[in-house]
Amino acid sequence: MKDIFVSSSPHIHSPEDTPWIMRQVVYALIPGALIGVYFFGIPAITVIAVSVVSCVIIEALWQKLTKKDITVTDGSAALTGLLLAMNLPSGSPWWLVVLGSLVAIVIGKQVYGGLGNNPFNPALVARVFLLISFPVHMTTWPQPRSFFSLSADTVTGATPLGALKTAIFEHGTITAAPHLNLMDPFLGNVGGSLGEISALALILGGIYLIIRKIINWHIPIFYIGTVALITGIFWLMDPNTFADPAFHLISGGLMLGAFFMATDMVTSPITNKGKIIFAIGCGVITVVIRFWGGYPEGVSFAILIMNALVPLINKATKPGKFGAV
Repeated sequence: MKDIFVSSSPHIHSPEDTPWIMRQVVYALIPGALIGVYFFGIPAITVIAVSVVSCVIIEALWQKLTKKDITVTDGSAALTGLLLAMNLPSGSPWWLVVLGSLVAIVIGKQVYGGLGNNPFNPALVARVFLLISFPVHMTTWPQPRSFFSLSADTVTGATPLGALKTAIFEHGTITAAPHLNLMDPFLGNVGGSLGEISALALILGGIYLIIRKIINWHIPIFYIGTVALITGIFWLMDPNTFADPAFHLISGGLMLGAFFMATDMVTSPITNKGKIIFAIGCGVITVVIRFWGGYPEGVSFAILIMNALVPLINKATKPGKFGAV
């Protein structure tokens, strides 16, 4: 008869640990990052490299200075760096990227106790900080150019959402905005943050995460669906003032936010009901800012605002105890 060993839980072990999860998200981000590199060339590679390396170094230094275990091998700092890079213009100067990394790691993550304790998405904390502090750098958008271009001269222009906002502000109608072929933002041939320009690449990455069960479908589907519904209603009411839903879905950072930022398991609700409430809130706030806010894009602000409400959402959607009447 074999010996029976009695031990404390857990009794079932899974290979799906934190490093494994971080790797899956990085794999899912690769198509979007490669599109950014294809259209923006060497500067995009520089931003990605500086962001990832600086995030890893800053986290290691902070943990060493605060006499904590150094955990950069779990991949979370590298992932934060990649997400931050994908939220930045490809022409961002190195010091801006490093400052963003510092804010993301220290203010967005470590001051709360590190991975698993942060209430806000660290990369979005850094993006919003940089956007408010350095609006010129953060809204200077290099336009797509030749692959691996080494030219120092960068042609800049407005993003599709920015051009739309300008047309409405100056002329009161979207008909004054330059015509946009929707295939361009779908494939990535537009100006914008280096990792958000291709809706197709981000959708493919998001599907990969759902198939691998890293995220579930509730947040991205209800987030995207809410934006589509509200923008569709307003477009039907006044097509000269409001763009059609397809434009809003594939332009800007909606796909990056819906699949990769809002679904952060640390800063999103626990229950499926809570995730749906969270996603609808993100969608409503995104549309409100896009339509009537001072910024052409509202994804980052929407997700951070809803991050702040997650504890209340979790409390409101907490399931009853088993057997309770």
